[in-house]
Amino acid sequence: MKSKNNYSYIAVVVLVIAAFIGGIYALHGSGKITAETSGVITDPKELLNKPVPQFTLEDRNGVKYSPADLKGKNVVLFFNEGLMCYPACWNQIVALGKDKRFKRNDTIALSVVVDEPSDWQSAIMQMPELGYATIIFDHDRAVSKRFGMLTADSSMHYGSFPGHTYVVIDKEGVVRFVYDDPRMAINDDLIASEMDTLK
Repeated sequence: MKSKNNYSYIAVVVLVIAAFIGGIYALHGSGKITAETSGVITDPKELLNKPVPQFTLEDRNGVKYSPADLKGKNVVLFFNEGLMCYPACWNQIVALGKDKRFKRNDTIALSVVVDEPSDWQSAIMQMPELGYATIIFDHDRAVSKRFGMLTADSSMHYGSFPGHTYVVIDKEGVVRFVYDDPRMAINDDLIASEMDTLK
């Protein structure tokens, strides 16, 4: 009798677990559990063809940048580790800052870093070409998190820092291209060619 009760108990537990797993699967299959509905983006590619998430970030001079401020421009946001990512991120920041293709009246490149603005003065003294770039500061990482950058494949400090990811936004504020590069290369030509497809 005791053995029969044990089997009944195990059968009930198995059924409960199966029902729970089935419910989770059904919710995923129906699209009810998504990054969009939970408010968390875990992969930057989830941004594609959607309005860019809201943000307001400042450069070293206190100039603010937000989707409203950038409307009417094609924009590339380059999310990266900033100061700790030398030389790869520094080199890409400089390349974007000096590349005339990203300095037109209707085009801008913004490098998003997680450092404090005051820390960049010594970096610019070390590499003066950094002064050509427009660097905006996400020191609390809130914007990087909202964009899914802390969990991008290129992140070397998964969950804590961005890696090496580009987001191209059209003049209407819609994300049209996302490129995450674990190789941490200079990708000006690729990004410029994508921006050339925009109106």
